Amino acid sequence: MTDRNFDDISAHFAQKIYGGLKGQIRLAVLRRDLQTWLAAWQAKHPSRVCRVLDIGAGLGQLAIELATAGHEVTVNDVSANMLTSARQAAQVQGVADNINWYTCAYQDLAVRLREADTPPFDFILCHAVLEWLDKPQAVLVFVNHWLVAGGTLSLCFYNPASFVYRNLIMGNFNLLNNADFQADSGSLTPNHPVELAQVQDWLDALGYTVVQSSGLRVFHDYAALKRGGHANPEAVIEMELKYSIQAPYKWLGRYIHLLAQKPSQF
Repeated sequence: MTDRNFDDISAHFAQKIYGGLKGQIRLAVLRRDLQTWLAAWQAKHPSRVCRVLDIGAGLGQLAIELATAGHEVTVNDVSANMLTSARQAAQVQGVADNINWYTCAYQDLAVRLREADTPPFDFILCHAVLEWLDKPQAVLVFVNHWLVAGGTLSLCFYNPASFVYRNLIMGNFNLLNNADFQADSGSLTPNHPVELAQVQDWLDALGYTVVQSSGLRVFHDYAALKRGGHANPEAVIEMELKYSIQAPYKWLGRYIHLLAQKPSQF
């Protein structure tokens, strides 16, 4: 396995992930969680902006919003096509020149940051990256190095339990019993997702504390018939936001979002 680069299907990625209600739900939940954290951070640091790094930023929607709000933002992605689209969107918002852009694998980003004499970050975003890496735990080691003491990691990753549950509902038992099943090369279903318990173990080993957890798309993808409230996108988003922070529903999300705080002292 090698780390995934979405250059070959960047247009498909943009349409599939963000071209419909799924993408609206994803952004709504993440935006809610990030804004809640930032409000608390700014209350503690009223005299300065937040230093943010977005690893694997893709189309950069949240990074652009943070830059528009006046925060100091650095973005990285291995896909040149994705960052080109992100930069164009940032130009429309008038903040492209306020963002530091790095087109490279995150493993090469450390050298670039050191060359630019970049200090550690207050807030690091790593969304939908873990499941596409050959060595997913390594990105958490990278984060730990570049995050200030007491800083926070926003970690969003594909939830393999949702894959099992959805296929149980659909009756795809043969697929679940096929140990050699692999998604096709153009699919956005990762072949090597990481279980929540494993991610929690990695964070525990680094001494991080999970301060908030949410599920993304906790019911939308499971509804075979889009009837009743499902016909109203605003109502779906409202209910997704409501149940995304409630157990047990959040643990059924297609993605899990964790806000994990680095220890203040070592």
